Amino acid sequence: MSSHIQTKLSLPLLHQGKVRDIYDIDPQHMLIVASDRLSAFDVIFGQPIASKGKILTEIANFWFDKTKHIVQNHLTQIKLDEVLSAEDAERLSGRAIVVKKLNPLPIEAVVRGYLIGSGWKEYQDSQSVCGIDLPENLKLAEQLEKPIFTPSSKAAVGEHDANISFEEVKGLIGADLAKEIKEVSLKIYSFASQFALEKGIIIADTKFEFGLDSNNQLTLMDEVLTPDSSRFWSLTDYTPGMSPKSFDKQIIRDYLETLDWDKAPPSPEIPQKIMDQAANKYIEIQSILCS
Repeated sequence: MSSHIQTKLSLPLLHQGKVRDIYDIDPQHMLIVASDRLSAFDVIFGQPIASKGKILTEIANFWFDKTKHIVQNHLTQIKLDEVLSAEDAERLSGRAIVVKKLNPLPIEAVVRGYLIGSGWKEYQDSQSVCGIDLPENLKLAEQLEKPIFTPSSKAAVGEHDANISFEEVKGLIGADLAKEIKEVSLKIYSFASQFALEKGIIIADTKFEFGLDSNNQLTLMDEVLTPDSSRFWSLTDYTPGMSPKSFDKQIIRDYLETLDWDKAPPSPEIPQKIMDQAANKYIEIQSILCS
């Protein structure tokens, strides 16, 4: 496999996720490499989205910096050439970061400002999302009266995350920490959604991941407000009742839905034209948000 799909380093590999490879550096630090791998319906494909890893890294670093007044994050000041050979540091420039090791918390902190995706499906069944009752007769993609915290369990690679209630989060990590994560997640979403709206972008929903540092301080980790963790819509294209086009791999998901495929490996081949259109969506949202 080419280097943008698979990374091979002399450092010990700790974990390979859907998109990111994590390598051990020392007891306090690790290296995260964002590949160009495509994951859809929790299946990893053999085809890359060109430059996706670099774009995800730039957008995440942009937001880590913008939100550090709300919560600390896992970034460090350590440069790649301090932990990698000159050749590897150059090869992974823009897609790899040295971060603090944390004790990761077993939930995805999801915030929804609009009713779409699994939230819309759950609302249709129960008029609620993650145990939060919502008003009657809401439309698809409608803006909620206020953003809601709708956590999910953190599934292993190849398995599906499941929506859980806030009470279940308390059971997993304790009431105080659950309350802190909820408050911090809503603050980040509120700040970021206002920032993005001024650039003509709606952040419909997003998910955050947190860990605890060596002082048990809550720390934002993994990625933040990227096209892989968030749903971005154009304000000019937005109409409640219709599913807006998003700046991510939605075009790939839409194509896969037209196939007779059971959403399990092996993955089908995706036309290059579709892959290129998805890549262009990543480039477009990067240029809008980070300019």
